[in-house]
Amino acid sequence: MNSLIDFLNNDIKPLNSEGKIAEAQDLFLDYPYSHFPITENEIYIGCITKENAEILDSDSKIEENRYDFERFYVRSEMIWLEVLEEFAKNKTNIVPVLNNQNKYIGYYELEDVIRFFHETPFLRDEGGLLVIRKEISGFSMSQVAQIVESNNAKLLGLFVSKTEANHIEFTLKISQSGLNDIIQTFRRYEYEIVSEHQEDSYLKNLKDRSDYLDKYLNI
Repeated sequence: MNSLIDFLNNDIKPLNSEGKIAEAQDLFLDYPYSHFPITENEIYIGCITKENAEILDSDSKIEENRYDFERFYVRSEMIWLEVLEEFAKNKTNIVPVLNNQNKYIGYYELEDVIRFFHETPFLRDEGGLLVIRKEISGFSMSQVAQIVESNNAKLLGLFVSKTEANHIEFTLKISQSGLNDIIQTFRRYEYEIVSEHQEDSYLKNLKDRSDYLDKYLNI
């Protein structure tokens, strides 16, 4: 599996603050970016948005509009999940990358980070998926891992998909397809199984009993 830094992009040089807005407008016409980085004396000073570039005076200097810049970035050593969070928080499809000396070294594109995500065991490796709901006060990451491993399976990943006032909903990727024993163990610990599974004997028994009751009532 590649490192995220392998996806660092330098195909397009950052906009220079001394340049004109027309340069930014041309860039956004040629590329499907929501933002693009701007540097001043090789120092990153922010991003201009496509929406702002479209309405600004083409002949004005980029630096004259710096009050409109959005100043988000990631570090070269940040893990992919932190990088993905920056994409989401800033509603962008491109994020500038700085090194430890705050020097601009390139940018990540959202498509590349998602491609990296697809290469992680959470998505790549075969296994079963469970969506589970639990009161936040009773949620324990160590207990979740223990339940999975006590049933001779491995936890490949845990993804929190929803949080409410008192509950948390999360998705598990587990290294086996036979999930029934794991499902029943989670229920014994008062976890609610949100996803539906054909191998869930509890739901199968409920359905069988319901079918029997319907048949009895129709006699």
